[in-house]
Amino acid sequence: MSLWKEYIHPQTVQEAVEALASAPDPSCAIAGGTDLMLDLQQGHHMPVHTLVDLTCIPELRILEVRNGELYIGAGVPHNQIVDSPLTQKHARALVEACGLIGGPQVRNTATLGGNVAHALPAADGTIGLLALETEAEIASPAGRRRMPLGELFLGPGKSALNSKNEIIVGFAIPLRQAHQASAFCRVMRAQGIALPILNLAVWLERRDELIVNARVAVGPAGPVPFRAGKTEEFLCGKAFSAQLIQAVQETLLAEAVFRTSPARATAEYRRQLVVTLLKNALTTAWERAD
Repeated sequence: MSLWKEYIHPQTVQEAVEALASAPDPSCAIAGGTDLMLDLQQGHHMPVHTLVDLTCIPELRILEVRNGELYIGAGVPHNQIVDSPLTQKHARALVEACGLIGGPQVRNTATLGGNVAHALPAADGTIGLLALETEAEIASPAGRRRMPLGELFLGPGKSALNSKNEIIVGFAIPLRQAHQASAFCRVMRAQGIALPILNLAVWLERRDELIVNARVAVGPAGPVPFRAGKTEEFLCGKAFSAQLIQAVQETLLAEAVFRTSPARATAEYRRQLVVTLLKNALTTAWERAD
């Protein structure tokens, strides 16, 4: 049985949006295809009439500083993000997240936009982006708009994007300033499925011995990628210390909601893991911000 009937190679974002909007239902955008192709082959995604291939659109492969922000095109593969001096300087948590996704062959093909569009609550690239206060640029027949990354997610595997006529063009990340830094940690099963048991990203800004601003993202800690707002508020204005780490661990445990996954881990095991990941990421980001 054929998994699709028509395959289109647009050369611009506008052509891609128009191709999706005009194609017979069901249509679908594809970039790296490392998730979509498996889903189609294994029957986890209904067969599609038209695949719109985004890999030939130069705009989606841009990685540059633009208008005072780090801009990463949705079609940039993970290994390019890992190797780029710009991301290493301004988005260290994202670099560490992308460097842990799959193996080298997957990282050479899979795209950051695909990682986000798949809308899984523990997607490594998504958690890294979330802690960096990223905005996504979306293209549709009505034009382009930007929205906070967290607003893209409705539930496990459910995106706010209209797959019929919208695509992610890229991501805008604030440039790292002096005494700001980020870090990413995760735990996964050895030789297990690709999704992590738990992952966590931290961004912070320090002034002398105080944390003046912080962001914490955790996955999975709910049906969508999770920003720990209460934990972030608790950290702000506090002096970094062993006592603070212990107290903020308790704050995160009270805020995050973990569930048992038969394929990965129990909720209780994740609660035990998250305090260690928080300590490691927070300490690493603190030291990098010096």
